[in-house]
Amino acid sequence: MTAPLKHSDPVNVGVALENRAYDIVIGRGVLSSLGARVAALRPGVRTAIVTDRTVAKYWLEPAEASLAAAGIPTSRVVVEEGEISKTYAGLEKVSEALIAAKIERNDLVIALGGGVVGDLAGFAAAILRRGVDFVQVPTSLLAQVDSSVGGKTGINSPQGKNLLGAFHQPVLVIADTAVLDTLSPRQFRAGYAEVAKYGVLGDEAFFTWLEKNHADIFRGGSAREHAIATSCRAKAGVVSRDERETGERALLNLGHTFGHALEAATGFSDRLFHGEGVAIGMTLAAQFSAKLGMIGEADAARVERHLIDAGLPTRLQDIAGFAQEGLADADALMALMAQDKKVKRGKLTFILLEAVGRAVIAKDVEPTPVRDFLQEKLKDKLAVKA
Repeated sequence: MTAPLKHSDPVNVGVALENRAYDIVIGRGVLSSLGARVAALRPGVRTAIVTDRTVAKYWLEPAEASLAAAGIPTSRVVVEEGEISKTYAGLEKVSEALIAAKIERNDLVIALGGGVVGDLAGFAAAILRRGVDFVQVPTSLLAQVDSSVGGKTGINSPQGKNLLGAFHQPVLVIADTAVLDTLSPRQFRAGYAEVAKYGVLGDEAFFTWLEKNHADIFRGGSAREHAIATSCRAKAGVVSRDERETGERALLNLGHTFGHALEAATGFSDRLFHGEGVAIGMTLAAQFSAKLGMIGEADAARVERHLIDAGLPTRLQDIAGFAQEGLADADALMALMAQDKKVKRGKLTFILLEAVGRAVIAKDVEPTPVRDFLQEKLKDKLAVKA
């Protein structure tokens, strides 16, 4: 773990990928350095900023001003906010706009936004002219600690989350913690689920620190930079060792097999933000681990208690419209999980816990125990109503 940072001290976290290594620059106000950093990285470059309507209101002009001050020409592509843009239609819109802007192979696409914009712009860059480099400027907590780092890009299929995409690493990540001040409390909480994930899966000391300091992270104190830097270091280390998720990197999917199925069941809508799905998924993964005898009930309860303390949902029943669209149907949820990218020959892969701070990859999990577990979670609801 790093020493807590002061607001005035930007920190660089390196992602070690040989000739494709890049820096994550973390700090309050670092967006203003975007132009100078891009100019130093790629002299004479042209850029196109991809963002969404909400982010554009706050941060598009400052980003453009920073680029202009460095003499870098840029154009803009603005999409609708949310998962509705992470579709075939959204990819077409962004790709055609980048072609119209005459972005060439030696130019840069800049993803200015949360996870949706980063995934969408990154995938468009990956396929534009068979590959154009891009810069991530994440504007949500979730994107700063997770989706902007590691090169996963893609869009959703109606059949599942992130089923179309490519590994395409950014050349730079600018994580300005000041931009998080404009997030709604719900958006910030959703991003915090990914911060907690790093403690749960691989760093019990960090998880203990989060239990004591999460309130300061939410207030915007120096704990915020510390949490983001620690999370980025954890992910950067994993990515540098397993870029294409052939082994260790799968651990970063803790909570995602359950969570992605819940997102699909809610139609990738604002009924359930990604981080909220991860929070419920982490809780279910911890409880399933306890059911299998891998951890104690107290450890599973500890994970859930912290997520509740952070204001996150932890139960299926916490989802708006729980009884609708297959959420109350174990078979329907199992069908959605069967579309998970980690499924092999019909067998599910889960990330489970041996302890708080120690996750493991459980391959070839038989569907029946999972279905029985989900049925139990659904009966919990019935018991509450009785």
